[in-house]
Amino acid sequence: MKNIRNFCIIAHIDHGKSTLADRLLQETKTVSDRDLKAQVLDDMDLERERGITIKSHAIQMKHHHEGEDYILNLIDTPGHVDFSYEVSRSIAACEGALLIVDAAQGIQAQTISNLYLALDHELVIIPILNKMDLPGAMPEEVKDQIEELILCERDEIIPASGKTGLGVDQILDAIINRVPPPQGDPKAPLKALIFDSVFNSFRGIIAYYKVIDGEIRKGDHVKFINTKKEYHADEIGVLKLTQEPREFVDTGNVGYIISGIKEAKEVKVGDTITLIDNPTKTAVMGFEDVKPMVFAGIYPVDTEDFEELREAMGKLQLNDASLVFEPESSAALGFGFRCGFLGMLHMEIIQERLEREFGMTVITTVPNVSYHAFNKRGEKIIVNNPTDLPEGSHLDYVEEPYINAQIITAGDYVGAVMGLCMEKRGQLKNQVYLTTSRVELTFEMPMAEVVFDFYDKLKSISRGYASFDYHPIEYRESQLIKLDILLNAKPVDALSAIIHRDKAYEYGKKICLKLKELIPKQQFEIAIQAGIGSKIVARETIKAMRKDVTAKCYGGDITRKRKLLEKQKKGKKRMRQVGNVEIPQSAFMAVLKIND
Repeated sequence: MKNIRNFCIIAHIDHGKSTLADRLLQETKTVSDRDLKAQVLDDMDLERERGITIKSHAIQMKHHHEGEDYILNLIDTPGHVDFSYEVSRSIAACEGALLIVDAAQGIQAQTISNLYLALDHELVIIPILNKMDLPGAMPEEVKDQIEELILCERDEIIPASGKTGLGVDQILDAIINRVPPPQGDPKAPLKALIFDSVFNSFRGIIAYYKVIDGEIRKGDHVKFINTKKEYHADEIGVLKLTQEPREFVDTGNVGYIISGIKEAKEVKVGDTITLIDNPTKTAVMGFEDVKPMVFAGIYPVDTEDFEELREAMGKLQLNDASLVFEPESSAALGFGFRCGFLGMLHMEIIQERLEREFGMTVITTVPNVSYHAFNKRGEKIIVNNPTDLPEGSHLDYVEEPYINAQIITAGDYVGAVMGLCMEKRGQLKNQVYLTTSRVELTFEMPMAEVVFDFYDKLKSISRGYASFDYHPIEYRESQLIKLDILLNAKPVDALSAIIHRDKAYEYGKKICLKLKELIPKQQFEIAIQAGIGSKIVARETIKAMRKDVTAKCYGGDITRKRKLLEKQKKGKKRMRQVGNVEIPQSAFMAVLKIND
């Protein structure tokens, strides 16, 4: 056990952690030069296309150091804030972390919030200054920032470059010398923490775990403490580039277990595995529950695919424990699910993964939060979907959830961040200077203002330097109304939104303009309207496609042409009565980016 090291990589998005992980795998000969490709641990097409890590990946390396062989378990983590739940799970399975900072960009928000996660778990931090080969690198300034942040010695910071391979040997030496071996009791009953799971269509559900005490052997009769399910360990092993079966996985090591689990809900991330004959007395403390930020409906394009979608969502939830969903129905879209996501990027990724991995074409509705509506009789109605809001004549008042938002940003961007929060109906509660250049701002603001595009705007006005965290406080009464979108006087419930009265006109106008661009022309005129109750606040018209019926009419009396045009007009009118307007998926998605 003294020769095992478990570590993860923490970095802001795009600071080069996947490239540096490639170099570590190359240096330890875990991946042959023939198999090596950029972002070798990112095995999803989406990850490779976007150049981001979405899933955390575990891989075992062997390294020979000063006459001894060491086992290094690396758990790569995502950098984007929408996937911070993945990071927290990886950190729970490690004793050390490589903190990678871009020498050209310096310390950024996500680095800070992930670093605090690692410090909470008492991980040993190894600071690395990456991208030293860039002409824009500022090593001395960034070293000052790292020293101030983690209070380390200047010579502990390792200069490196994932591109050229600079500093890779020093990093491996630092992992072996600075990261402590896992602390566990090999003689104690088996206690292993599940930190991830994946679905394999041939083998069922594969759980990844870290053995804290004892050992697990092939054929053991095991029990998952949380779900109280019992299984036989048909196959166990360690995670190399592919899964490598072993006879046993010992204390402190990271491995996988295949035991023919078919149901997604039987594996809970954060659960503890133990033996039935000799169970452990205490379970491992699981992870904190995930806090969804954005709620939206996901519906199959064809209603018959509802069961398939349910299955796909279950399998996806295995692979991404931060996704939460429950069934709901809509008049326009039929049966579907109300899903909770960590942010807008997370929502986009889930939608793309459903399409690519499961072949499901889905429609996503406008994201929102859940409200409390009170009718005239004083009854409380929980509104998760705008269509559930009672009519104006029955409605007394509506309460919306408020959150306590903490934003950490550089001093230069305080004005811009305050401006954004005020625009989103936020109230400043506190302002504290953490260092000379970093400020913590505390706001109370409505949750509904945060789910839309707040995050993206905060990142852009602060050049990616602001980190944002929140916790719900209470529900407060607000001037909220339901804004309906009508196509040819028929309401489209999937596009309706609950919105603050002051912003209704402006929002309605923007949606109408956006839909005018996106809905294709038909043979008849289409009226797009935004209405509050029976009052229309905005309207746009899509003109009908016209065939030149007078083309064959040359010369002669004008009445001949008029007669043909009148005949065409009647046909268009009849068509509008029976014609249906298909709303393209891009229209539902465009509503999300309405303020860009």
